[in-house]
Formats: sequence, C-alpha cells, structure tokens
Amino acid sequence: MSFEQTFKNIDDLLYKDSGADSELDYIGQTSWVMFLRYLDELEQDKADEAELKGEAYQFILDEAYRWPNWAMPKGEDGKLDHHVAMTGPDLVTFVDGKLFPYLAAFKQKADSAQTIEYKIGEIFSELKNKIQSGYNLREILEYADELPFRSTTDKHELSHLYESKIKNMGNAGRNGGQYYTPRPLIRAMIQVTDPQMGEKVYDGAAGSCGFLCEAYEYMYERMEKTTDNLKTLQEATFYGKEKKNLAYVIGIMNMILHGIEAPNIIHTNTLGENIRDIQEKNRYHVILANPPFGGKERPEVQQNFDIKTGETAFLFMQHFIKSLKTGGRAAIVIKNTVLSNTDNASVALRKLILESCNLHTILDMPSGTFLGAGVKTVTLFFQKGEPTKKIWYYQLDPGRNMGKTNPLNDKDMAPFVAGQKTKPETEQSWNIRAADIDEATFDLSVKNPNTPEEAPLRAPSEILSEMEQLDKETANLLRSIKELL
Repeated sequence: MSFEQTFKNIDDLLYKDSGADSELDYIGQTSWVMFLRYLDELEQDKADEAELKGEAYQFILDEAYRWPNWAMPKGEDGKLDHHVAMTGPDLVTFVDGKLFPYLAAFKQKADSAQTIEYKIGEIFSELKNKIQSGYNLREILEYADELPFRSTTDKHELSHLYESKIKNMGNAGRNGGQYYTPRPLIRAMIQVTDPQMGEKVYDGAAGSCGFLCEAYEYMYERMEKTTDNLKTLQEATFYGKEKKNLAYVIGIMNMILHGIEAPNIIHTNTLGENIRDIQEKNRYHVILANPPFGGKERPEVQQNFDIKTGETAFLFMQHFIKSLKTGGRAAIVIKNTVLSNTDNASVALRKLILESCNLHTILDMPSGTFLGAGVKTVTLFFQKGEPTKKIWYYQLDPGRNMGKTNPLNDKDMAPFVAGQKTKPETEQSWNIRAADIDEATFDLSVKNPNTPEEAPLRAPSEILSEMEQLDKETANLLRSIKELL
C-alpha cells in the first residue's frame, strides 16, 4: 500500500470518529501517532548502532510504553497478536490514562529543551487524544505501523505527504497563511538570503516550520557532507518559536520528517519577550518568516516594544530587526498595508526599517497567493546595519488568476530571483532612491511607474459623435452599393 493511501485511510477513520471534527484535528491526531511510530524506529536504530559497537543502549521509553508493546504487539508470524493487543475501550483508557500522562512527564525530567526527551514531554503536554473509538484507534495504529521511517527516501516521501496535509489544513482553517506559506515563495526568499554553513537561521513565528524545513533542504544540498557539517546543521543552525499548541506540534513533526532529530523550536509567545533584553548571543544571521496578520496583542505585551501597536505583524517586525546580527539578512512576508498606512505606528515602523536596515527589495505578491487568506502581501528583503539607499520593487504577475487550481509555482518566482543580481527596470520592476521618499510619511506604496499608460476614457459626447459619423459612413456605403446594383 502506498504512503498516500495509508494517510487517506487514516483520515477516513478520523472522519468516522466522533472526536475529530476537522482537518486541524486530523493532522494533530495523525501527528502524535506518527511521532511515536518515528520514535520507535529512532530507538531501534540507536539500539542497533550500540550493539554493533558492543555497547548497551539505554531506551528513552520504559518497556510498557514502547510501540511494539502497547501499539503493535506481534506474534512469531510478525502479525498483530490479537490475544495481547488492546482494542476498543481498553485501548482508549490506556492511551488517555497512562500513555499521555507518562509521556507528558518527560518535560520535567529532561536535561534541557534541546533534547528529544524534552520534545516528547512538550508534545504530549500540548496534545490530547481525540480519537474516541478504540476500534478506530486500533486500525489507525495498524496503518501507522506500515509507514517505514528508516531510509532517507521514505522520510522524504513522508515529509512531502505531511506538507500536503499542512497545506490542506491551511486551506481549511480560517487563516490559511498562519499554517501554510506557499513553498515557491519560501524557496525564493531562501535563494535571495542564501544562508551559509555556520550561520544561524531563525523564524520567530514558526507555524508548521516551512521556512526552516526548506532552509534545511537548501543548505543540505549545497554543503560538503562531513560529520561536523551534518552535526552543525542538525543541532546549531535552525531556531524557531511558536505560540500555538497545534502549530508547535506540527512544526516539530515536520522538521523531524525532514531529518532534524531534536528541533530547536521553543513553545512560547515570541512577543512576550522584551526586545530591550535581546543581546548579541540571541541574534541570528538569517531571519525568514511570515508573522500572523491582523492579530491583536494586549497592552502589557505592547510594553515590550519601542513602537507600541496592537498589530502583531508590526511587533514581530521590531522583534526581527532587533534579533538580526549586524550584517544579517531577513526576508519577511507582511500585509501590503504596512507600506502605506498613515497611523503613527506604521510611519514609525517604516522609518525604523529605512534608517536601521538596507531595505533593498520589496516583492509585491498578487491576490490569491495565500489560499483562503484573502490578504494582499509584500515580502520585505533587508540587511541590518546600514540605512537604505535604493529599493528595488518587483511586481509579481504570473499572467493568471491565482487560486487553488492555479497556485504559485517555482517558475513564477524564477524571474524575480534572477533579477536580484542586476535589479533591472522593466514593466514589472523599478527602483526608487531613499532620498526621494517623503520624510513626513515614509510612504513605500507599490506604484509602478513603468506600466504602459492606458488610453484615457473618452467623454460620452465624443463617443456619440463618432457613432453618428460611422452611421453616416455606413448609409453612404449602402447607397453606393444600391447604385452599383
């Protein structure tokens, strides 16, 4: 059975179950089951490695809580042993009353937040089992047992399927952008910022960790495959923060499937941190993010920022600028009103960006880029440390209406990425000098000066006059034809 069919079968069972109500529930429930299945494979691999070295492996989980003992006890024939396996109400009672509390307790026992033990505790503190039928759960466990996690190829295919589930969840949720930033846009942002080995990459609004997963793929493909480089990429390159429980768990699972064993993702409200407390050791070389639009933060959170506003995206922008090292690069997706709003916070934010960073590129995205979000966005590319001298605007026009059947693709983004080198003037792109920006408003609105001018609309009297003239010409023509006949 294909991976895709296995996922579909699990979704069908969740749909039948009275405890899971939506795509959001489906992916949350699939995630905790998959995580335990993955953890078992990871432990088996480590036990095998230790045996080859003649060492004993200390399992993370106690015997009773390991996958082969509670989820899939098998007989000598390699098939599920129905005499031993729990099913029906017994299975749900065990999962809710014993398994989840046992796993949640790892959060307190772990040595640090950067361990797989801590991630286990964090995940099972945040999620609840919503599968109410123990018979449905038994079938789901059997399907999950068929998923292989051993080879890189298997993980790669699983990560693609998981991404498509995240995409569906984004479409189903009220705010698609919160869960799913189109991957072609993310890849273009990474190509422009070009993270290098030894640099730290950060997303303070990590969501499903799409930016970090794509950055991992980008850097892994280009690096020299040494043990040191692999260790650096695994442990000391990617960092993120996420406030929402479900998004946090999905992000962790997504990174694990992409090959990062114990992701450096912290479950916290990023905006709860006072930006005045951010020191050099907390700063990053590259920041990639799509902070939530339209959220509202309470006054006590706003006190953590120099420019006070309830708009979460504006607070995130301040956090990102403060979290960048001098010379660090950022690419941030934000709603386009940040360029033109006239309120004090918007003006102050634009002034801050222009004066403390080189805002070298503004990418204007077409409507429909974010499925289900209905928000027009721009992506700001900047480097911290020098004021802006010149901004290159690029107005993306894929030549079609964007939507579910016509999503953004890598080909759409290619001319923009190629144009970064020379920043040309075209019908879709133009440059403005910082010296020409209004110092009262710092307005950065997208106003394309290179679009061919459309012919002005004519006055009604002009149109009527032309119609009369055409009528006369037609009458004369008909008269001439009659005379010839």
